[in-house]
Amino acid sequence: MLYHSTRNNQISVDSAQAVLSGLAPDGGLYVPAALPQIDVEACLQENTMAMAARIIGAMLPDIPNMETLVSRAYQGKFQTEELTPTVDTGKFTVLELFRGPTSAFKDVALCMLPQLLTAAKREKGMQEDILILTATSGDTGKAALAGFADVEGVKICVFYPQGGVSAVQRAQMVTQEGNNVAVCAVEGNFDDAQTGVKNIFASAVEGRLPAGNRLRLSTANSINIGRLAPQITYYFKAYADLLRRGQITMGDKVNFCVPTGNFGDILAGWLAKRLGLPVGKLVCASNANNVLTDFIETGTYDRRRPLHKTASPSMDILVSSNLERLLYFLSGDTELVANLMKQLNTDGFYTVPDSLKQAIAEEFWAGYCDDAKAKETIKNVFDNQHYLCDTHTATGWAVAEDYVNQTGDTRPMVVLSTASPYKFPAAVLSSLEEAPEMDEFDQMEYLSKSTGTVIPNNLSGLREKEERHTGVIAKDAMLDFVMAL
Repeated sequence: MLYHSTRNNQISVDSAQAVLSGLAPDGGLYVPAALPQIDVEACLQENTMAMAARIIGAMLPDIPNMETLVSRAYQGKFQTEELTPTVDTGKFTVLELFRGPTSAFKDVALCMLPQLLTAAKREKGMQEDILILTATSGDTGKAALAGFADVEGVKICVFYPQGGVSAVQRAQMVTQEGNNVAVCAVEGNFDDAQTGVKNIFASAVEGRLPAGNRLRLSTANSINIGRLAPQITYYFKAYADLLRRGQITMGDKVNFCVPTGNFGDILAGWLAKRLGLPVGKLVCASNANNVLTDFIETGTYDRRRPLHKTASPSMDILVSSNLERLLYFLSGDTELVANLMKQLNTDGFYTVPDSLKQAIAEEFWAGYCDDAKAKETIKNVFDNQHYLCDTHTATGWAVAEDYVNQTGDTRPMVVLSTASPYKFPAAVLSSLEEAPEMDEFDQMEYLSKSTGTVIPNNLSGLREKEERHTGVIAKDAMLDFVMAL
């Protein structure tokens, strides 16, 4: 199956090479020349593992033995063999994406990506070691580190914004064990870290680091199609759950509300729809960094604004990389996409043609929720639905309510829950009551006792773990840091 760059359809590779490369040499993102066809009804009748193998295998057909890779990726690593269970709260259905080894939705993809990458490496006969280079706003980093730790033939380096992640998220990363891992804070915000990673890729020659370093570069961010493809599965899984519970019949459309910053998670839902899943409206939920909301409403993407540090830090992003894929899918015009991305880079904004704006509006609805509203939502959902959610999920819930209230759409709504509330205990606890003065690890314990909920095992022992990665560098020193690995 051929994949080509969003910016030039003459730059094409097969799906295995697309996973290995991560980013196209012109800076574009790899997209399939044509989406595959799958038997949706048969897929919905399968268990989660078989469903994942069918969907990922269809998207990445040049990587063999997908059933085996899926089993290696997921078996025994999640709290349930369902991987991503759904909870009917009586109002919305919550799709719990945080039941994996690092308590974040990224686990679904980042348990799978190492299997895809090493299999693609074998398929291509690549002998060189691979360096996974990743910027994180909080969750991708730990999930990638856990997935790639001690994987033979692979090294991983993760950059995160200093002061831009929760104490729990930071602790998860800086305590990571493994002989092949490196973690470093960057003075700046997530966009600075992400831009630095993209600049390192741009400096590479034929996918290799400069100055004679033989490491081949790839990425665990959702710009890698190997990160994105596994995320399609949980939209099918959620629909299958609603079918089994009798809440819908086959063919009924279901709406999904997705808290997102980089646009990858919601793009996976759009791809699920293009593969034939009966998806209704995709509701894009932002926090106070509402660049996506403004874009979907106006057709102008404008990153020329301050980046707010919020209680939902994984969404503190102003440059939503995966939006580039949607622009290509809906326009089919690589030249247009290349020009828009160039304008964003040079001028800080772009405006899409009216026809493209309309096409986006037909598929997506957008809203945003600030910290005060998220705090209120956490308490209301716990008091009324007896469900404890984190700040990102609360953002999705609040925007889902806005969507229903403003449109009157009564179709079933699934809210994606992207992280455990215990990754952000200070914000969640302060939403429920006046939080006592204590550190985030004590607040985890207090939150558990006050709500009767259980701390995930992977988070409960973090305070006692040794900090191994404590470096902090300027944003213009990222390449030097990588070259010294």
